[in-house]
Amino acid sequence: MAELHIIGQIVGASGFPQSSLFCKWGSHTGGAWRLLSGLKEGQTQVDLPQTGDMAYWSHPIDLHYTTKGLQGWPKLHLQVWHQDAFGRCQLYGYGYCHVPSSPGHHHVRCVTWRPLGSWQEQLAQNFVGGGPHLRSPDIIYSGADRYRLHTVTMGTVELELGIIMRHFDRYGVES
Repeated sequence: MAELHIIGQIVGASGFPQSSLFCKWGSHTGGAWRLLSGLKEGQTQVDLPQTGDMAYWSHPIDLHYTTKGLQGWPKLHLQVWHQDAFGRCQLYGYGYCHVPSSPGHHHVRCVTWRPLGSWQEQLAQNFVGGGPHLRSPDIIYSGADRYRLHTVTMGTVELELGIIMRHFDRYGVES
């Protein structure tokens, strides 16, 4: 069986309206893929930058997959949250990115977005906080109904990923 090892980190995020951010992340694959080792999902710590708008997390990612086919190549899905001074958490953005399909070291930038909501929800969000969320987070990476959403762009999450591929040549994939 072919093996894919993803070693890297979620470096941080920038371009969001406020600081004090943390990130919930997860990986998604097709049915032919099996996770041998590593955590399929996780969460970073909250970072409140003293200077600049970049929140640094340096959160490790270490995933080891095995597969018999290329269909359902791994994707990383992200949720960026803001924590205020009272400890309340507010969703700031969803995003996803495909894991690079070539071996080596890669810098990946993942653009995030959030649902816009009606004008009443936007008004309430400005005064009370909160805001609309997705009923099913699977929409982030599936794309089935994502085209029908009204969204607004948020910030960018930066990742550094090292990709190691083994035995893919046995399945007709040159690396």
